[in-house]
Amino acid sequence: MTGGGLLVAGTTSDAGKSVVTAGICRWLVRQGVKVAPFKAQNMSLNSFVTREGAEIGRAQAMQAQACRVEPTALMNPVLLKPGGEQSSQVVLLGKPVGELSARGYHGGRQQRLLGTVLDCLAELRGTYDAVICEGAGSPAEINLRRTDIVNMGIARNAGLPVLVVGDIDRGGVFASFFGTVALLSPEDQAHIAGFLVNKFRGDVSLLEPGLDMLHGLTGRRTYGVLPFRHGLGIDEEDGLRVSLRGTVRESNVSPPVGEDVLRVAVCAIPLMSNFTDVDALAAEPGVVVRFVDRPEELADADLVVVPGTRGTVRALEWLRERGLADALRDRAAAHRPVLGICGGFQVLGEHIEDDVESRRGQVDGLGILPVQVRFAREKTLTRPEGEALGEHVTGYEIHHGVAEINGGEPFLDGCRVGQTWGTHWHGSLESDGFRRAFLREVAAAAGRRFVPAADTSFAALREEQLDRLGDLIEEHADTDALWRLIESGAPQGLPFIPPGAPA
Repeated sequence: MTGGGLLVAGTTSDAGKSVVTAGICRWLVRQGVKVAPFKAQNMSLNSFVTREGAEIGRAQAMQAQACRVEPTALMNPVLLKPGGEQSSQVVLLGKPVGELSARGYHGGRQQRLLGTVLDCLAELRGTYDAVICEGAGSPAEINLRRTDIVNMGIARNAGLPVLVVGDIDRGGVFASFFGTVALLSPEDQAHIAGFLVNKFRGDVSLLEPGLDMLHGLTGRRTYGVLPFRHGLGIDEEDGLRVSLRGTVRESNVSPPVGEDVLRVAVCAIPLMSNFTDVDALAAEPGVVVRFVDRPEELADADLVVVPGTRGTVRALEWLRERGLADALRDRAAAHRPVLGICGGFQVLGEHIEDDVESRRGQVDGLGILPVQVRFAREKTLTRPEGEALGEHVTGYEIHHGVAEINGGEPFLDGCRVGQTWGTHWHGSLESDGFRRAFLREVAAAAGRRFVPAADTSFAALREEQLDRLGDLIEEHADTDALWRLIESGAPQGLPFIPPGAPA
């Protein structure tokens, strides 16, 4: 028997598809439904490693957590990781299979992956009561419809109803809803069941006349109006969208437990990947995290983090161009804390030999850590665990660079020299005991009277966030109607809205 399904599409990128998908998943699992997430194709620099050693988008890993199931490669069969020169690494079923330009991918390779994508979805639907799929961008990208495998292409081939999410906080949501439907072919329109308004501020009664008119114009109802809430974003797809002026999330900074706050500056290097590593720091009361791109912004930082990147050599060039390379060397010489993670660890080393990612051969690093890095063609994808600072630590590794360490003190898989730390491990700061021990070291080196909170559980905070997403769906969406969609598909007899897709 095939389980039910739903595709959550959006009027635009960043309309809230990932959040809505996670919220529906958490609402369903609380009703006792066995549910799984799915995204046929994801373009993201934020990825995760499953227990079987497959690389998938972090958003799908978080959605799996919303479902209370272990993430697998089936949930995100195609992952595109943007790189230099308008190309992306193609990760298929969790393993990299090559680099392709956008033209090369949409010119034929993408369509050939449709069978694989549909097989993965069918396997999930044969295992779970329901599969909640997430689209990408907009389903009305008419220039890409012929090769689409993530929006209407998957909806039509798998017989899925489609719920279109619109971010009303941006404005123009009614035009976006109507235009999305009107630019689709009659066959595609038959799968568009209705709409969901996201990020509404104000009195819903003032919105209802517009929703009624939209229903009259399209024959499609609105399944809910979700209110605007701060701090509800799950792990985003694209680190390039992070504001350099703001904190990591929209959530408020909690007051410190000790007398001082701890200031963390994250270098906003090009092609930043897994910037979510610093979310665990931002969750600590009294820790203020910001993204920076100027050397003077490091002056008052108690800790500087150089995060992961899909372009290690390009990141090195950027650090030098911006004057941040000298600022990092000065910090290290003054024994002021610096943490390099993955690509950030690699740039802190002495030399990089890269014939894989940038194909630039041997390049000098910043020379802060006694490390030489050689890029291997095979990617390391593991879920390591160990001890550091007397605490148990878990993490995950996603990198081509192989580090040869020639000195310093051991630190996870990397090393430490003075107050400069380097590791390939993503996610290590999510281990509560280790994070607290690390912050105590940073505070002591920075001369701050900062005390980590004794009871901050990052895993519990994630669960609380997912429950809040489930609450949004349960309280502000027509859940009975949503379940009918998931179980029975789009309503029959939905009208065609002209002009439809161009010939």
